[in-house]
Amino acid sequence: MSVPVTMYSTAVCPYCLQAERLLAAKGVTQITKIRVDQDPARRDEMIARTGRRTVPQIYIGDTHVGGYDDLAALEHSGKLAGLLAGG
Repeated sequence: MSVPVTMYSTAVCPYCLQAERLLAAKGVTQITKIRVDQDPARRDEMIARTGRRTVPQIYIGDTHVGGYDDLAALEHSGKLAGLLAGG
């Protein structure tokens, strides 16, 4: 069982696509996407919640991972699989 993954994103975000590909390669089949380009209030929510203005902003469970570079760093350190497994 994997923990839920939520990603703040936009329609034209290459880093969002890269994040989705990496997560899919790790077995994530469902990502709840929050499109901040369609709803300015959701962008404000993202900024308030993460302190960041750029997309993607990724949550694995309740853990704010950050953007694609942060996600890739977790993968390279070997910690992403454990986080996805809920550990």
